[in-house]
Parts: sequence; C-alpha cells; structure tokens
Amino acid sequence: MLTSSVTREQAYGLLTKYNHEPFHIQHALTVEGVMRWYANELGHSDEADFWAIVGLLHDVDFELYPEHHCIKAPELLREGGVSEEMIHAIVSHGYGLCVDVKPELEMEKVLFAADELTGLIGAAARMRPSRSVSDMELSSLKKKFKDKKFAAGCSRDVIRQGAEMLGWELDVLLERTIQAMRVDEAAIAAAVAALE
Repeated sequence: MLTSSVTREQAYGLLTKYNHEPFHIQHALTVEGVMRWYANELGHSDEADFWAIVGLLHDVDFELYPEHHCIKAPELLREGGVSEEMIHAIVSHGYGLCVDVKPELEMEKVLFAADELTGLIGAAARMRPSRSVSDMELSSLKKKFKDKKFAAGCSRDVIRQGAEMLGWELDVLLERTIQAMRVDEAAIAAAVAALE
C-alpha cells in the first residue's frame, strides 16, 4: 500500500516555500483534489492521501526552475522529507517532456493524464458565463480540446497518451476529470482568494 511520507500540512508548506504565484498554487490544489477523487473512484481510498499529496507537490519546482522541471524536484522534495516512492510518482508526470521516469503505477498514469487536462478544463471554465466547471458538459470541453489555439500550452498529445496508458477512451478521461474538478472547485477558489 502507498502511504504518504509527509503530512498534508508539511506538503503544503513545501509547496508554498517554492511557489508564491496564486495561479501555481491553484493548479497544485486542483490536481491534489483531482487525485484524491480518482483514488476514491478507482478503489484506492486507503491510498487517497498519497495520491492527493503527489498531486499537491507535482509541480513543486516549476515556478522557480521551469527550465529544470522534474529535474530539480527530487532535491527539493528530499530536503522536505518526501520518500523516494513519492518522488518517483511526482517526477513521472514529466515523462517524455523533461525526464525518462515512466509512469508505472495506476496513480502515476492518472497524474500524467490529469495534470495537463486540469489546465485545459480550468481554461475552458474561465470562458463560461458561470466561470465554473459545475455546469460544464463533455461536448463543450471536446470542442475546446479540438481547438488547438485554445489553451495551446496544454498538450493534447500528453492527455491522449495518458488516456492510452490507463486504457481509457479519451471521453472517459475528460468526463471523469470534469467530475473530479467539481468537488473542490469552491474551496480552492476561496483558498486562492485568501492568498491574493
């Protein structure tokens, strides 16, 4: 069983030690919530804390070291007392982009697939009258997904590759991740507003 080597409080402290931009913290909180949702949805509720903390810390090095993303992370994470098992999981989301660490566990594949996708869904939500995922339909997201100019920084190839790694249809990944993002959306918005 995967057990977290750090508490949520310690992980959040580590995140905010290296990240100050509200946008980056919001993304970390979003991926944390999505990973916890997937852990419970996929029958890994006993590992939900591990999944969530991996999500929270996945971009720990991105704000300060964007050119060394996933390369600098192990050093920062080890200093924070994070286990090698958790470091492997965190770094694996950069597979093929900045590192050779391949996602092996289901949890790592979910992180790989959902990370870019949360960015795309978040951008699509900001374009809606509600500015929320609460009323987002799969068909609406699919249109944004096909529009390569929309949220161009969110790699469709990585999202597709993640769905393939998991053995899921792309629509299943899109629909589930919308559902996952709905759960914590209001709490995350409040947390980020408090930072500004």
